[in-house]
Amino acid sequence: MANRQQSSSAYSSVIPNLDTKLGASTPSPSSSSPSIQRFPPPPTPPPVIQPNQIHSPLMRTPPPNLPSPSNHGVRTTSGSPVPHMSTPPGPPVFSSPLQPAAVPFRTSPSTPQPIAYSSNSSLPTSSPSPLFSNGSVEFQHQSSGITEDLTHDADSPNVLFSAHKVLKQKKLANVPSLGFGALVSPGREVSLGPQIIQRDPHRCHNCGAYANLYSNILLGSGQWQCVICRNLNGSEGEYIAPSKEELRNLPELSSPLVDYVQTSNKRPGFIPVSESRISAPVVLVIDECLDEQHLQHLQSSLHAFVDSLPPTTRLGIVLYGRTVSVYDFSEESIASADVLPGDKSPSEESLRALIYGTGIYLTPIHASLPVAHAILSSMREYKLKLPEVSRDRCLGVAVEFALAIIQGPSAEISRGVVKRPGGNSRIIVCAGGPSTYGPGSVPHSLGHPNYPHLEKTAIKWMDMLGREANRRNTVVDILCAGTCPVRVPVLQPLAKSSGGVLILHDDFGEAFGVNLQRASTRAAGSHGILEIRCSDNIFVSQVVGPGEEAHMDNHESFKNDTALAIQMLSVEETQSFAVSMETRGDIKSDFVYFQFAIRYSNVYQADISRVITVRLPTVDSISAYLASVQDEVAAVLIGKRTLLRAKNFSDAVDMRVTLDERIKDVATKFGSQVPKSKLNRYPKELLLLPELLFHLRRGPLLGSILGHEDERSVLRSLFLNASFDLSLRMLAPRCLMHREGGTFEELPAYDLAMQSDSAVVLDHGTDVFIWLGAELAAQEGKSAAALAACRTLAEELTELRFPAPRILAFKEGSSQARYFVSRLIPAHKDPPYEQEARFPQLRTLNAEQRTKLKSSFIHFDDPSFCEWMRTLKVSPPEPR
Repeated sequence: MANRQQSSSAYSSVIPNLDTKLGASTPSPSSSSPSIQRFPPPPTPPPVIQPNQIHSPLMRTPPPNLPSPSNHGVRTTSGSPVPHMSTPPGPPVFSSPLQPAAVPFRTSPSTPQPIAYSSNSSLPTSSPSPLFSNGSVEFQHQSSGITEDLTHDADSPNVLFSAHKVLKQKKLANVPSLGFGALVSPGREVSLGPQIIQRDPHRCHNCGAYANLYSNILLGSGQWQCVICRNLNGSEGEYIAPSKEELRNLPELSSPLVDYVQTSNKRPGFIPVSESRISAPVVLVIDECLDEQHLQHLQSSLHAFVDSLPPTTRLGIVLYGRTVSVYDFSEESIASADVLPGDKSPSEESLRALIYGTGIYLTPIHASLPVAHAILSSMREYKLKLPEVSRDRCLGVAVEFALAIIQGPSAEISRGVVKRPGGNSRIIVCAGGPSTYGPGSVPHSLGHPNYPHLEKTAIKWMDMLGREANRRNTVVDILCAGTCPVRVPVLQPLAKSSGGVLILHDDFGEAFGVNLQRASTRAAGSHGILEIRCSDNIFVSQVVGPGEEAHMDNHESFKNDTALAIQMLSVEETQSFAVSMETRGDIKSDFVYFQFAIRYSNVYQADISRVITVRLPTVDSISAYLASVQDEVAAVLIGKRTLLRAKNFSDAVDMRVTLDERIKDVATKFGSQVPKSKLNRYPKELLLLPELLFHLRRGPLLGSILGHEDERSVLRSLFLNASFDLSLRMLAPRCLMHREGGTFEELPAYDLAMQSDSAVVLDHGTDVFIWLGAELAAQEGKSAAALAACRTLAEELTELRFPAPRILAFKEGSSQARYFVSRLIPAHKDPPYEQEARFPQLRTLNAEQRTKLKSSFIHFDDPSFCEWMRTLKVSPPEPR
């Protein structure tokens, strides 16, 4: 039985896959405030969206001639060897295109993107008309391409392609150093809202694809042609219409993105409810082994957190040290808890004694807010004289109890069925140290003779616990803070396998408190399946994101469905999947089609099927293709493919060599020779790509800026799952200089921006730095105003970002300023003509100011961007 503990409320304070192929990119305008002026004006990029890490290949039905993952070294009909999927990575040689292999699927927040839709013939362009022997004559005369008269671009804000055109030639399209792919954000909210359809979708009887605005319709019979497999399907008369204009009234035939919503369900006794009546519970699992200073900061953040929760949110509080304390909300005047042992997993008897007792462990916050504050105020600092790392913490057992109280008493437990709340339930662990007691724990000291074996056992146990949480529709987020090592390799599997995240903080202060609040509200849905279908022999070669192999036994099956099916661990706006694609042969049609279907349950317990259909034109011209490449999206895709293989610092060094090889290969295959020189000229169409990859190479993801491997591991995991916007900022910082009147200019992220009379904001995704020049800092009034404006801008840029970044400010010459300097390209090492070409703002400085700026830089060995490019025998791309 559980022991009862009471205390008065006295204190209150305010994955290893060989990566040789890559996806490309779509520029996305960085989220900018209206007061930001871009300088120099960049080429007008089309608006974009958001874009994530995984294990295990998956395909519902392997496409023809596609070898299985076990057939290492199998050759396809063209004779090229299929790459091994399990060999340790080495610097790839980007010579000939690799042949298709089974999909290597691995695990680890914004403007819509215009898709290159064009309006053309009503007949299918990618297959000859004799394909249809039944009704083909009528089809040719009466078919209607719904898009043929569209004059506006259709937006698909959840999908970003690396290029707006596709090369027809297989050999060029499959060049692995550049590649082709898309970033897919299944849970991203659509600004204007998708078209809603409250009926079953029309799907192709052959491949399972959905009817869409590019489907050709036989107006007389209502039959429609699938854009993926060209099969002709019936519509039960729904698409019979006198003209194509009337068909445009149907949402799926007029919009590239539609949501099919089903509010009824096959589950017995299911009753749809509104969000005001249902809210997935949040359970706080809190480390009670903290020193006084850390505890006070944590209590302050927790008090603010419970005040921020919606009134209907059900809250639970669990504390853990050597024991687990599950707090009871039925006591109003005192903080009361059931105290249970933490040395082993709870038995069925102890769980029944807890769950079927008289205590209330989950309660709507509006009914128990004072009790929650009393519980948090009753927490006390750690009393024993032990170092932080040596304190017993039964984190794993505490999460097991949290899962038990979320499920609560249910007759369904005995039948192996888990209750399904709306959206994902959430467990948020507030940890100040490693799990060192009970299941899933490791020894206090890394010097323990059996540490490697015990760590491996703990990792496996934590992974199983995370998968069990996911099975129970619960996400576990682990927010760590303080100076004590938390043993990231042990804790990360628990968060990752449940669909959650692990985040490191310096302390339990402001950033920790903001992340508490954002973690509790970011879930969009659960039970997610992502299906990807491509036309014209295009196939998915790799996916990186927060998912795993989908078991399709319980879903519809179609006889020739070659869709890639991904089980999403959760469906959230802050996530994305990086999808790399290749072609099996030359493309003969004028357009290719891609369809992304996301099926999930939202917080209202409605079943959503979100269908996004994209059409891209095909081209023979290499220059036309390169002009359509979206540098920023391409860089993010390359970054995710590269980071997937950088599992430790040694791998990261190898990946820098990989990026060097990639740059050289693109210049060789798509560039030209510089006259009278041994240098290759980089394609002028790919102006931004090499610079973005240079930032990746030397930044915190692959470089040596971060001092501890745990920090790098957490950052890599976040990057592999992050949305496009956050991924881009983590890869390459955004530099904004403060100007008079509180406006900001966007400048290249070069150290030439560090002018002593200026203030500069550098947004690097998980960190935002504010740098004040020495001359400006000496002027008290002006520096205060500039600092306030910079802080306001930093908060606006990161208002909805998860995780919330650190915002750090420092002055020129201070020791902390090195964190800022190390993230900028050292362009001061370049000759003056190159400095001005890439940083035109220098032209506003007089000779004295230029000399003073140059003398402020300290010499070091790190090359500039131009120097790096020339060491690769490549001429840097000329600025536009």
